[in-house]
This record gives sequence, structure tokens and C-alpha cells, in this order.
Amino acid sequence: MSKYGQLNDLINENISILMNILVLNGPNLNLLGKREPEVYGSKTLDVILADLTGYANSQNVMLFHFQSNAEHELIDRIQSILIEGAASNAPIDAIIINPAAFTHTSVALRDALLAVNLPFIEVHLSNVHKRESFRHHSYFSDIAQGVIVGLGEQGYRFALDALITTLQNKSKN
Repeated sequence: MSKYGQLNDLINENISILMNILVLNGPNLNLLGKREPEVYGSKTLDVILADLTGYANSQNVMLFHFQSNAEHELIDRIQSILIEGAASNAPIDAIIINPAAFTHTSVALRDALLAVNLPFIEVHLSNVHKRESFRHHSYFSDIAQGVIVGLGEQGYRFALDALITTLQNKSKN
């Protein structure tokens, strides 16, 4: 899978897609499996996303994913949701984001998430509260629907389950 990957298994199988969720991953997550495996685990981002996609497919959810080490590229991807809007073939309904090091520094990324006004969950593979004090502050946690830390790759699946429930409840109202 490339950093610009779109996961189309559902379309190929003619399964009814109930929702579209964007999975955003920030800096250094392209090095998962190589960088500090004792902290972040031994699986690569591609393997984690493939596992998550398999689960999403079983829930009739289309996942789109994007990883970048550049703050402006993540912001551009988020803003594209507003620009494309309903005209998109697959409008995004919610976001799972692991902002990585941008968690503690990026007001601009925060502002982009506020602008799109979609439910999102912040995910961190490691327990940031057990690490260096500078990692304890997040520019996103107060505007996120939820924050999942320290549960490794399973955190992405928990975030997906929570967003599915949120979107299903929203559609009932």
C-alpha cells in the first residue's frame, strides 16, 4: 500500500458501503516495525492498515489512508474533504488520526480538523503519558471525540468501532 492508498476491496466485491473513514498517520509512522519496536511494536504501518482494512470491510466500511512526514500534506488531505465535499465519489464521514509528533506542536493541523467538523478519534500506539513530559500535551484531545493511547495497533480498531457506532447513531437521529 502506498501512502496515498485507497482501499477498494468493497467496490470490487459489490458490497454496500455504509460509511467512509479516513485514517491519517503523521511523521515517522512510515518507520513502524523498524523504529523502536519495543515502544511501537514490530508490525509495519502497511500490515497494520491491511489488518484494519480487513476488519473494516467486514463492517461495510471503506477506509482511505494517508501518511506523511510533512505537516502541510496532512493539512492538505484534511482540507480536501471540505473542498471535494459531497461531490466526492466517497465523501469522508469520520477520521482516525495518529498525529505522532505533531500531537504536541501543530495548531495548524488542529485548525484543519476543526474546519472539516467531522468526528475524529486520536490514536497513539504508545502510552504517551508514561513517556517524556513533552509528550503529555495534545493539541487535539480536547476537540476529539475520543483519545486512545497505549493499546498498540489495537487502538486503531477500537477507534474504528467507536466511529462506526457514532455514525450509526447519528444516522438514526
